[in-house]
Amino acid sequence: MAVDYTTHDGVAVITLNNPPVNGLGLSTRAGIVEGIERAQNDPAIKAIVLTGAGKAFSGGADITEFNTPKATQEPTLATVIKTVESSAKPVVAAIHSVAMGGGLELALGAHYRIAAPGAQIALPEVKLGILPGAGGTQRLPRAIGLEAALNMIVSGAPVPSEKLADSGLFDAVVDGDLAAAALAFARKVGAQQGPHPKVRDRKIEHPNAAGFIQFARNSVAAIAKNFPAPLKCIDAVEAGVQNGFDKGLAFERECFIALVQTPESRALRHAFFGERAASKIPDVPGDTPVRDIKQVAVIGAGTMGGGIAMNFINAGIPVTLLETKQEALERGLATIRKNYEATVRKGKLKPEALEERMALITPTLSYDDLKNADLIVEAVFEELGVKDQVFRRLDEVAKPGAILASNTSTLDVDKIAAFTKRPQDVVGMHFFSPANVMKLLEVVRGKETAKDVLATVMKLAKKIKKTAVVSGVCDGFIGNRMIEQYIRQALFMLEEGALPAQVDKAIEKFGFAMGPFRMSDLAGNDIGWAIRKRRYQEHPDMHYSKIADRLCEMGRFGQKTGGGWYDYKAGDRTAYPSPVVDDMIGAFSKETNAQRRKIGDEEIVERLVFALVNEGAKILEEGIASKASDIDMVYLTGYGFPLYRGGPMLYADTVGLYNVERAIRRYASRPNGDAWRLARSIAELAAQGRGFNG
Repeated sequence: MAVDYTTHDGVAVITLNNPPVNGLGLSTRAGIVEGIERAQNDPAIKAIVLTGAGKAFSGGADITEFNTPKATQEPTLATVIKTVESSAKPVVAAIHSVAMGGGLELALGAHYRIAAPGAQIALPEVKLGILPGAGGTQRLPRAIGLEAALNMIVSGAPVPSEKLADSGLFDAVVDGDLAAAALAFARKVGAQQGPHPKVRDRKIEHPNAAGFIQFARNSVAAIAKNFPAPLKCIDAVEAGVQNGFDKGLAFERECFIALVQTPESRALRHAFFGERAASKIPDVPGDTPVRDIKQVAVIGAGTMGGGIAMNFINAGIPVTLLETKQEALERGLATIRKNYEATVRKGKLKPEALEERMALITPTLSYDDLKNADLIVEAVFEELGVKDQVFRRLDEVAKPGAILASNTSTLDVDKIAAFTKRPQDVVGMHFFSPANVMKLLEVVRGKETAKDVLATVMKLAKKIKKTAVVSGVCDGFIGNRMIEQYIRQALFMLEEGALPAQVDKAIEKFGFAMGPFRMSDLAGNDIGWAIRKRRYQEHPDMHYSKIADRLCEMGRFGQKTGGGWYDYKAGDRTAYPSPVVDDMIGAFSKETNAQRRKIGDEEIVERLVFALVNEGAKILEEGIASKASDIDMVYLTGYGFPLYRGGPMLYADTVGLYNVERAIRRYASRPNGDAWRLARSIAELAAQGRGFNG
């Protein structure tokens, strides 16, 4: 049963019991209505307590029912709240742990509310591109005031219950036994003559409501220009202020229905579910036993190694940090400390916490000190010969059952595993720079990687607050394999008539955090050069523009050399268009007999994004990624793809694969068209009128 019904000396207790967060699925909603009606029909019952079992009052909608008929089947949440609110016998909501979304809206429908301290109170719907659809925009301002309510609704951020103790939301915030306090409170109000108070009957008090709403609208418009939901939240609250509760409620519902249909909401919901789906591996059951990770070792104290170490010590896991030379070790430790000091200055970390974290690092120059590590992550130079030396040494010193992970971004994990006598214990853990900031972790599964190793790493990723996505073994895995095709198109467009600033501006207007040329300058153009040199040997038949090689031959490696595709000034990371580079591009086009032409922004965006989509489709066909949403999560969390577009594969679905296929065929017939080999699945899905996501 999703709802339990018990009686205690004249009080009926309706307990939501739908783990893990008492989601308001159909059976839960029906159980609440049945419980209220049962209590109404029992003369011995004088009051009703509504609460939640386990770790939540209610986390809101049951996400397992999203996009199914059950989500909108009666009794809907609005019906449930109306039933609670219209009860002749007083309903007391006893709130603990979590009351979010529909859970908070349900509590607002009760006549009284008492709460335990520390309960997280929120209306987070805006994070899914929608707004509270069961009265949240109408009741919360009446409960806690216009300003506080608008801040909560527009941000979606949780607020601890004790911070709302003096608002009109709670009748009491009680320490100790919440259940006993709720029963006592219910008996008291049950003895009182009705009718009992309803939040809907309160007035929204504010000295200048219209002025504050306009201020809020101006503030939100500046920061949420690509997301319609925050402004719609303000519109719904305003409707309640101007037109009263019932008209405000009707307008809220209209806004909710409209927002659910927007591509932005679809994108945000896709990202929400995609993050949860990424942790599920088709052939690795959820109950697979995991290895205990109490000690971690990191090899390499450079930028990547130091950042990787910080992830573990942030989670309270001790790290042994290995370097080959004392000065490199000291430099790495100093950088870690400097990073934490910057966080302290921002007020996000207490000085004593800094020292606690630094104390979790054991620096060493000896591989012998890694013998007790449960997980060892190497972050050494990206060259197979170097990895060979490291993994053969690890095979000698690591204890049996230790997980040996490589932070490689492109190299063959199966070859790395073969350097050991324990390939089942080897896995790729590809962190993204800066590793202590970026959310993405590509978990690369070798052909012999054990299932419990995968399960362990995926669980550990959650602990260190990463979004982990599993990739099979191929050159570049998911993210870098796709970005190579994106960069190829960017370079071809320089040959054909575009300039770096135009390409970057077009894709940044589309929503990318950074265009391909600013990104290359930041990462270092010499890194891409090294990869291309390897490509020329391994894939001599693949056509690359040599224009980026010409730039590197000029010594322009990016920000670190003061010049790359752009010019940079000392202490200034602003990318200034470079006349020298523009002249070089023009001269290169002449040398190669490329006909320069005007390239529009629409073409720039299509070629860059559809290059990602086409390669992503091939990755799915080969089983390198198990689902399209995994690819989208890689690009949303690691490559700056705009969140409101949902990732390259969802964006392709939004545009329509019929249109994607036509565009790719069109570009394949033009200069440099040999870079376009249409993925089989795009044509097949387009013919069926389907998308990557169903």
